[in-house]
Amino acid sequence: MNEFSVYPIVPAAGKSLWFLLPVLLMLAAVAALLIFVAFSTKRTRFEVSPEGLRIRGDLYGRTISRDKLIPEEAIALDLHREIDWRPKWRTNGAALPGYQSGWFRLRNKEKALLFVTDWQHVVKLPTRDGYTVLLSVADPEAFLAEAKTKWRESISDR
Repeated sequence: MNEFSVYPIVPAAGKSLWFLLPVLLMLAAVAALLIFVAFSTKRTRFEVSPEGLRIRGDLYGRTISRDKLIPEEAIALDLHREIDWRPKWRTNGAALPGYQSGWFRLRNKEKALLFVTDWQHVVKLPTRDGYTVLLSVADPEAFLAEAKTKWRESISDR
């Protein structure tokens, strides 16, 4: 008596399949956002002009006008050594291995806008709006020299 009978389940109503549509759309949106952030590591640019700093190619990019920047306090950092300036809490940003962008709280409790890929080559640029911008650039000293020159000229032109 090893015979058995098979009874299939009654197919679900079409309504239950509609539940999957929003879930699939959300997953697709999250995947697209992650791909965008991953490609931002190669596309982000920092444009220095007499008007200020323009950050392009990232979800958190923006233009910070010259009068909001404090270039005389800008310095180059190595976050491997300057532990207080490392990000501690992400408040609204992306933190992938090798790339942090967006809003963070630093170990020293300051609010910061980060665009960091290389902890050894970072420019710290304070603003008058109560936050600091941390940027990874290939040559922090050259960036600082050019930025300070352009921003000093823009003040003397006024």
